[in-house]
Amino acid sequence: MDEFDPTLPLNQILQGDCRQILPSLPDQSIDLIFADPPYNLQLQQDLYRPDRSRVDAVNDSWDQFTSFAEYDEFSRSWLTECRRVLKDDGAIWVIGTYHNIFRLGTILQDLGFWILNDVVWIKSNPMPNFRGVRFTNAHETLIWAVKSRRANYTFNHHAMKALNEDLQMRSDWYIPICSGTERIRIHGKKVHSTQKPEALLYRIILATTRPGDVILDPFFGTGTTGAVARRLGRNWIGIEKEPRYIELARQRIEQIEPYPQQALALPVRSRKSRLPFGRLVEQNLVQPGQILFFDRNPEIRAVVLSDGHLSVNGWKGSIHMTAEKICGHPTNGWERWFFLDEQGIFQPISILRQKYLSNVSIENDMQG
Repeated sequence: MDEFDPTLPLNQILQGDCRQILPSLPDQSIDLIFADPPYNLQLQQDLYRPDRSRVDAVNDSWDQFTSFAEYDEFSRSWLTECRRVLKDDGAIWVIGTYHNIFRLGTILQDLGFWILNDVVWIKSNPMPNFRGVRFTNAHETLIWAVKSRRANYTFNHHAMKALNEDLQMRSDWYIPICSGTERIRIHGKKVHSTQKPEALLYRIILATTRPGDVILDPFFGTGTTGAVARRLGRNWIGIEKEPRYIELARQRIEQIEPYPQQALALPVRSRKSRLPFGRLVEQNLVQPGQILFFDRNPEIRAVVLSDGHLSVNGWKGSIHMTAEKICGHPTNGWERWFFLDEQGIFQPISILRQKYLSNVSIENDMQG
């Protein structure tokens, strides 16, 4: 585990506008950022159900901007600071709706972030479109990005497979909206109009951090990020402007009982389905002469040979032997060697192994 900067306000909520608070955090001190910024919904009037009861929609002052230009300036300001405090191998998740996510995506790319995925959170119980003039808005979009294309970011692939009945996790996530006892209410009224479900943060944190990592949420709200981070043995820092949210978030997080340390161990790949790398060469999933890259580093290359071995500067060996020679200790070559896909994005060769195993499984099912 990395040593923490002693100036980091770990496991604390900092009150204020994140644009003023973020500059107080040290450079490259954060492992993961989850940001749920204002949506800029541009609501012009109250919404009503067919029975004329008013919809408890997002009409808070913090979601109101005079123009797209003002919203863009606001977004660029906090995202610039997020980039500064994020470690070079850290990552950021930004969530939004069609009102703002495209603008945020453009700004992320303008600032030099490299987008890894857009994930669609599909709400299994969305609020209907009461006026009947549009499709029911049943999803939100998350952007997962890193500071550069070469970032050695954390992705717990096997944990996601384990969470998904040993199938590779897809980018469409079916998760209910926050409701029931999880939804924080006072006198029956929702405290926060856009409170996120803990299941959503559970998946993000489990997928892209390790125990002990530091997670920053610059729009902390009622503390969902902090609650899940505490449960999963991660450190957190929250920034929140509204005092009424802060006290509720503190109370909520204090009641969380962290999982026992032994329960936080991340799963490792099962050896029951060992597969020689040469099998992928035989099946033309990898071609002799193809270039592989060690840990996404374009300077450390290997050439695939026809017998399934790799050649690194004239030295030949298996994917595991060559990886061990480069890093100086035993390691899993499936997780260290990468190829460039058609979009020029680094992908682990383990994806090709999974593709092969999936094809074999389908063929066996057809024959059975």
